[in-house]
Amino acid sequence: MSSARVGVPGRAWAAALTGSLAMALAFAPETCAARTDAAQKPRPQTPTQQQVQIDAYGDSTTLGITCNDGHCGPQPQNAVSCLQDELSAHHGDRVRVTNFGVGGTMATQLRDGTGNRRAGPTAGLPWRERLAASPAQIVLINYGINEVMQNQTPEQFYAAETELVKTARALGKEPVLQTSNPMPDNRLNARLAVMVAMTRRVAAEQRVPLVDQFAYVSSLPDWKTLMSDGAHPKPGLYRIKAEQDYQVVDPLVRRLLDGTP
Repeated sequence: MSSARVGVPGRAWAAALTGSLAMALAFAPETCAARTDAAQKPRPQTPTQQQVQIDAYGDSTTLGITCNDGHCGPQPQNAVSCLQDELSAHHGDRVRVTNFGVGGTMATQLRDGTGNRRAGPTAGLPWRERLAASPAQIVLINYGINEVMQNQTPEQFYAAETELVKTARALGKEPVLQTSNPMPDNRLNARLAVMVAMTRRVAAEQRVPLVDQFAYVSSLPDWKTLMSDGAHPKPGLYRIKAEQDYQVVDPLVRRLLDGTP
């Protein structure tokens, strides 16, 4: 894909989402895997078929943090795991999605290799070195919230995301930018909207795919009820975000699996 694109829901359950249904979904016991059981069966595989590796980089909303009664922690029904289940339902084990989300981090830290080094053996490496060691063909990038919380300027965020995208492209990877989900606090959300504008700008200038989670989630009725605190979604909203990711990522996966340019 050569142009920026905003993910849109591809199933009736997403298109028909209303405030009351969204609230029910947020508390549904359904798992990511359960929702995809009815999806089309994976195509038959042969030993020589292409495998696709996707790396997801971002902050705590990539990691999958949810808060309950003041206690916050990663939970299995996050956007990355739900995306994995969605892709697996259509392509079997030919697609693997790895979650490299680290709570509290910013795009500049990913670029410079100054994030939490306990997050993995390559987490302390600069972006170019870290990405060169990865077999991933597709790279998801999701930042913006901590830039607001750490008072980073929009220009700093723009420069960091631009470099992340250019480096990924130079290494033969397909970068996919994601805007952050909105924040319930109106003042913080207004500042986040400026960061979101920077992500959209980078996607347009660099002509890379874009999943505009900020725009889509903001359009949902009563979306604030789907948040577990001031920044982190409940499981139901993570599933909704995964559906948006899938709409943009799946065409890239199919192209790689089919071996088409």
